[in-house]
Amino acid sequence: MTSYLTGLIGSGIGPSLSPPLHEREAAHHGLRYVYRLLDTDRLGDDVGELLRTARRFGYDGLNITHPCKQAVIPHLDELSPDAAMLGAVNTVVFDGERAVGHNTDWTGFAESFTRGLPGAATRHVVQLGAGGAGAAVAYALLTLGVDVLTIVDADPARAAALADRLAARHADRHAVHHRAGRARPSGTGDLPALLAEADGLVHATPTGMAHHPGLPLPAELLRPGLWVADIVYRPLETELLKRARALGCRTLDGGGMVVFQAAHAFRLFTGRTPDAERMLAHLTELT
Repeated sequence: MTSYLTGLIGSGIGPSLSPPLHEREAAHHGLRYVYRLLDTDRLGDDVGELLRTARRFGYDGLNITHPCKQAVIPHLDELSPDAAMLGAVNTVVFDGERAVGHNTDWTGFAESFTRGLPGAATRHVVQLGAGGAGAAVAYALLTLGVDVLTIVDADPARAAALADRLAARHADRHAVHHRAGRARPSGTGDLPALLAEADGLVHATPTGMAHHPGLPLPAELLRPGLWVADIVYRPLETELLKRARALGCRTLDGGGMVVFQAAHAFRLFTGRTPDAERMLAHLTELT
């Protein structure tokens, strides 16, 4: 029986559902598959040392989550084109002596959005968060055809840098691959005016997770007619989504993104094609 040893590096990952999602799918393929949690809160935040240790212990690959998606990059030997452009990695495959970084977050979000919010207006979307996950989500939104994407981050320089990277990327590829997409940065002080006329809001920060409870913005900025997507999946119903649903907003939780990014990572680790529908059913059971 073919065996695989994989894991997840990140902070506060005790509630993660990645181990059962991966291991249950592997069982259907007749694989011996172990998925470990490598929590930086317990093991230390030296992601490079964790990576080297995992390689020495024979790991086949690792997923990377908050807050390590950008910090891991200097410790890798190679990046996929998307990971290089995004400046964020959520999947590392050990290929012989080489550690290769990939990003399955953006494809995971794109698939989840397409399935979960069909027909949603995308003339203007506001995104909160420009970190590693935010970079992937923003890229997905532009790829899906958002006309104007306003990126808001507590660090204005980070939002500006991401907007510049994405605008350049989509300008280069627009003629062949994409509808027009334009990214622009903005400050948190502009949120009232931005959300008053936006079609949708995407939340891509850790706020709302079990270890970071609360709302990422004042609840009074939400309004009926605004669709709201959250990438947090533990819990599936964050405070943000609860408030949005109470107003009658269309919403998208983070469950689909975590399943589809996991499915794409599973394929990278094993070379096997996972059954995403089966993995979605597993998520429903687990939550």
